[in-house]
Amino acid sequence: MGDSQEFDRVYERFQLIVNGPALFNAVITALELDVLPFVSRHPGATFEELRRHVGIEPHKLRVLMLALCATELVERRDGGYVNSQVAEEHLVTDRPEGWRDTLLGWRRFQYPAFPHLTDALRTGTNEAALASYPEPGNTLYDRLANEPELVASYHDSIGPFTHLFAHALLDNAELAEVGRLLDVGGGDGTTAIKFVRRHTHATVTIFDMPSVCRHAENGLPDDVKGRVLTHPGDIFEDDFPSGFDGILFSHSMEVFSPEHNVKLLTKAYKALPPGGKIFLYNMCAPDDENSGLLSARLSLFLNVLASGEGMAYPPKDYEQWLTEVGCRSVRSYTGLPYEHALVVGVKG
Repeated sequence: MGDSQEFDRVYERFQLIVNGPALFNAVITALELDVLPFVSRHPGATFEELRRHVGIEPHKLRVLMLALCATELVERRDGGYVNSQVAEEHLVTDRPEGWRDTLLGWRRFQYPAFPHLTDALRTGTNEAALASYPEPGNTLYDRLANEPELVASYHDSIGPFTHLFAHALLDNAELAEVGRLLDVGGGDGTTAIKFVRRHTHATVTIFDMPSVCRHAENGLPDDVKGRVLTHPGDIFEDDFPSGFDGILFSHSMEVFSPEHNVKLLTKAYKALPPGGKIFLYNMCAPDDENSGLLSARLSLFLNVLASGEGMAYPPKDYEQWLTEVGCRSVRSYTGLPYEHALVVGVKG
């Protein structure tokens, strides 16, 4: 590719990035005003039909539809509007992996924090963005803990995204052999539920904050009760429970610093019997840290708000930490969907 073509490619990407915040909010508005769902139910709907349904003045709807067409999520065709295949499959779908709730959660919990990014990087703390949440604590998770509605809303927003990438974890043959799994930072139980439904021999215990465990317990389907359990506690202050042949950290290691992660892995290693396995499943930057849009966004969010530390570490970091705490046969499964990798270590 010539220099001119490369310039044009990067410049086009630049235009998308800098216009992204406005267009992102246009997509959210189209969901809240029932524009995209209406067009899904009525392909080819005219502007006037949309106006009557949405109930906003024509000029404002004209502006919104221009934005949606500019994103290519909607196309104006023969005097009417139709959704793109992407909009149909990811925004107006009833499937659990639809992006609607995830995007609503990003707008509520994540994107208000990003104007504080310069301050967060300069000061090395997430205090400026955390100020929007009055409860005590050094992380977003601490400050949500005493607000059941916020806990539920936050996990509702990350649950659908989990459905998109959980299959790559559940397809792993090594994890399938585990009979008793401890899911550290297991959240609302989305992964645990999928695991025990696929592997009927297995049980999963979610080790998470008391408020999160209560939320998980309230949402357990009848068919998994007794096989998905909870262990409320503080993963840093409390000992890990024993009696498990596998310990899973799914999207919990990326939240913390290397020092904190080594501490957690040391405790996990101690709790396992010889031959027990540690599974680290996270969004991962490539080892050269030269790409990865999802990994970059997540890393920024963690540092500006969620924990004030952490990132989408490359697999080599996890391999190093597992080796450091004493694991043998450390190996990585890379190239998994949505920039994920699974790193596995065996207790010697």
